[in-house]
Amino acid sequence: MTICMVILPVMDAIAKYMATFEAMSPGQVTFYRFFFQLVCVLPLVYFTGAAVFRAKRPWMNLLRGVLHAGASLMFFVAVKYMPLADVFAIYFVEPFMLTMMSAIFLGEKVGWRRWLAIVIGFGGAMIVIQPSYAIFGWTALLPVACAFLYTLYLFLNRAIGEADSLLVMQTMAGLGGTLFMLGALSIGSDLGGADFQPSLPATWLGLLLLVLLGSISGYMHLLVVRAFRLAPLSLLAPFQYFEIISATVLGYALFDDFPTASKWLGIAIIVASGLFIIWRERLKSKQAA
Repeated sequence: MTICMVILPVMDAIAKYMATFEAMSPGQVTFYRFFFQLVCVLPLVYFTGAAVFRAKRPWMNLLRGVLHAGASLMFFVAVKYMPLADVFAIYFVEPFMLTMMSAIFLGEKVGWRRWLAIVIGFGGAMIVIQPSYAIFGWTALLPVACAFLYTLYLFLNRAIGEADSLLVMQTMAGLGGTLFMLGALSIGSDLGGADFQPSLPATWLGLLLLVLLGSISGYMHLLVVRAFRLAPLSLLAPFQYFEIISATVLGYALFDDFPTASKWLGIAIIVASGLFIIWRERLKSKQAA
């Protein structure tokens, strides 16, 4: 999980690079992400045979891909216009959403301390969003929508459980995401959306980066799903905050972006609130046991 969280922001740095220096639309980059994700797992599929496409819950796995593609699209549009660290900071409202949805839809008991931490965490997100919203407008809210879709994606992971193998889940998700992005590109380009214009990479470096983007997505998410099968959510959730370190380093090194003091305050509030929620969940689990 640690390895994944340190490496995954490289995908988003590549997406920002492609939009900034290769003039590719976020929609096209998202399509290549899932297309090459599907391609990169084909060597593994070769050894398992056609059984990989005989999923026990095919529609749920395809829906996982659609949700993941939608979340990735919103994230890639956001990083095109905003600093990487800012987008990640806003996106980290995801643990709060997961806790809220667990209480609302799964009937899990959430005490007043965790509800207070959720409110404080969203307050921290507003500290980060406010200056970004003044500069970028509605784009600053895209990471929140991304976090919501990714929360639904995590819920589906729970629902599927171990009904299908990791390779089946990843292959079907790649297929679902690729088909979804084909439709999104077709509709978006017809409507004249600048972020959906189909294009090819301008250089060989761009093509190699897109292949790397899909490879990181395919293999790292295999490890993430595997990690969540081996350990409980409350144990693994704090590792997600490693992403802010990689995102800040990459944003500064590649694009000369660095969070301001007020944004660091918002990031600290979000992380502290999220860690408190995770600590309370672990404490409740121990008491229940």
